[in-house]
Amino acid sequence: MREPATSPPATTLALRVAEARVEDIGHAVARLAPADLVRIGAKPGDVLKITGSTLAVARAELSEQGHEGVIQIDGTIRSNCGAGLQEPVTVAPVEHAQAVAVRLAPLWVGAAPAIIAPEQMLEDLFGVPVVTGSVVRVPTFAKAVNFQVVRTIPSGPVVIGKRTDIRVVEGEQTAARAPAVSYEDIGGLEREMARVREMVELPLKHSRIFERLGILAPKGVLLYGPPGTGKTLLARAVAAESRVHFIHLNGPEIMRKFYGESEAKLREVFEEAARHAPAIIFIDEIDAVAPKRAEVVGEVEKRVVAQLLSLMDGFVSRGQVIVMGATNIPEVLDPALRRPGRFDREIEIGVPNTQARLQILKIHTRAMPLGSDVDLPEIAEHSHGFVGADLEALVQEVGMIALRRFLSRHLSVAPEAVAPEAAASEVVAPEVVASGFSRTTPMSDLNALQVTHDDFLAGLKEVEPSATREFFIEKSPSTFAALGGLDEVKRVLDAVVEHAHMRDDIYEQVGLAPPRGILLVGPSGTGKTATARALSGEKQIPLIAIDGPQLYSKWLGESEKALREVFKKAKRAAPCILFFDTIDAVAPKLGADQFGTDVHQRILSQLVREIDNLRDVKGVILLAATSRPERVEPALLRSGRFDHMIQFAKPGVADRVAIIRLCCKRVPLAPDVDVEELAGRTEGLTGADLESLCKKATLAAIAEFRHRTSGGAPFIVCRNDFVSALEVRLKPDTT
Repeated sequence: MREPATSPPATTLALRVAEARVEDIGHAVARLAPADLVRIGAKPGDVLKITGSTLAVARAELSEQGHEGVIQIDGTIRSNCGAGLQEPVTVAPVEHAQAVAVRLAPLWVGAAPAIIAPEQMLEDLFGVPVVTGSVVRVPTFAKAVNFQVVRTIPSGPVVIGKRTDIRVVEGEQTAARAPAVSYEDIGGLEREMARVREMVELPLKHSRIFERLGILAPKGVLLYGPPGTGKTLLARAVAAESRVHFIHLNGPEIMRKFYGESEAKLREVFEEAARHAPAIIFIDEIDAVAPKRAEVVGEVEKRVVAQLLSLMDGFVSRGQVIVMGATNIPEVLDPALRRPGRFDREIEIGVPNTQARLQILKIHTRAMPLGSDVDLPEIAEHSHGFVGADLEALVQEVGMIALRRFLSRHLSVAPEAVAPEAAASEVVAPEVVASGFSRTTPMSDLNALQVTHDDFLAGLKEVEPSATREFFIEKSPSTFAALGGLDEVKRVLDAVVEHAHMRDDIYEQVGLAPPRGILLVGPSGTGKTATARALSGEKQIPLIAIDGPQLYSKWLGESEKALREVFKKAKRAAPCILFFDTIDAVAPKLGADQFGTDVHQRILSQLVREIDNLRDVKGVILLAATSRPERVEPALLRSGRFDHMIQFAKPGVADRVAIIRLCCKRVPLAPDVDVEELAGRTEGLTGADLESLCKKATLAAIAEFRHRTSGGAPFIVCRNDFVSALEVRLKPDTT
């Protein structure tokens, strides 16, 4: 006899829509709080009916956050049920059956992005509840494609199982709401996305709120930031989630060669948006359309800017049309375009930090078979300066590396086994045919394909970050262990950098500003530059090394511009070390002998300004080195700039012993070599001198070893080799 159910009877509950977790995207999962599941009489694994303006089905799971009154669903389910974020839906359990057959129709426009085997599609959609008319998301390679469910056997809500017959049919799809991109496809831009939604969705969906407040709704949003950070992707996601008419206009498309055609094209775009209101006009690369009129020569650009300004002003009375612009060089835009009433808000889309890079990596690898040794947080830590497009390219490169390894190990089909006529008749990529891969590859071999941690490390060596592409950025392999001696310098540097830049909360508690810059002072050869590189390796943060001569230019203003770009790139690549070697050449002390040249004054003024602007920027560690501190401009040495000085002295006996042992770590020394005695005879030598001494002694031993007549004797470096090299080093110069 069946026991009575202890849960309350099924009921309908109104919930508010929230974003889904990354791992739930494409799996038709709806996460609810445990209390909400009890209220509707459901349990994890049940099929739920979600109703907004239309109906969708999803599989119920528990939410880890446990917020009551919230349902977490991805963009595909939100599109199926016709509801956006923060909008209400009704949720109730629904009876379902196992699917015998499901027919899918592709929703992409143009050529197929990939050919998906039915067994692979069944594996991707296993356990997914569907209903006729809904859209399902099938991951393939680095992207995902959308299909519409056109028929199911039996009818009604069904769940795809292992025995379900899945087939793709053409030409049977209806008008489906399939978002090309959703908010879950964007990682690391939560704050920026919230601001854009506030500026775009509220005026389009809740215009009466602004009428009640007696204020005008925002009309324009300008997105600016480095290339590849997701400006266009964010605009497309907002348009798809808002379910409004979206017009994507590239800046160069507006320009025409005949008089008046450019302005007419611009008017046509705005008139189309007004006819389909509510609508969003997105102008990509808007700097090509609206440059500064005071600096451009052509009359066409000036007329286009004037036309754009008048059209944006005209929307004050129309409403329901939002203009979004994107550029990576906002400083070249016409100032009249950036005033309130046209572009009401400017939102920076910057270089992602470590946590944002981790989210982006999870998005791009959610359809990738990752091995158990893959540590995505570690990959995110080692990808400083990577923007979203770089991380996508990294994942693509890693996939190709894994594919090459897989083809060389697991496939037995030789390249000549694939005939040219067979390759022409089947849809097989040429590079895959050349590698010996064909559609006859068994699935058992494909299941062995996994991406490993070594693949990611190899990919990091191939892909170069965009944020620091114009400068040499170094990821130093050396650490403090590679430096002999300098124990006090290491301790001070570690303490200053760790507490002043990595964990500066203690300074906030006492109300003091942490040291801004660190100046390394000491004679040449004492290890200042080596210490900066070792600090980069010790803290695992990139190093941007700048030499003074590379900043100078013969053109007026170019030197200051180069210095501005250095600091701009450092801010984007934060956390990083910005190291000025021989800073006395960059900002020498100004005196009467330099009165005739003003290039040093201009560079000094720009350098002081840029250092002062770092006050509100966290993560940029400012280092400089000089062997002549008396020649450095005193304005740089005050508090708030280079306010912490570390002295490098010539090494003592103990440090010289450590340096010699470090330099001769892999050199076979004879028993008569006494390192302590040798260190005692090298008084006054620097670390570079000691390294040169060890090299000369080793070279002398190699020359003697090659001229020996008796064979079999091992190669060793004797005391006499060091003594001879030391005598040459200490011999006075008579030239």
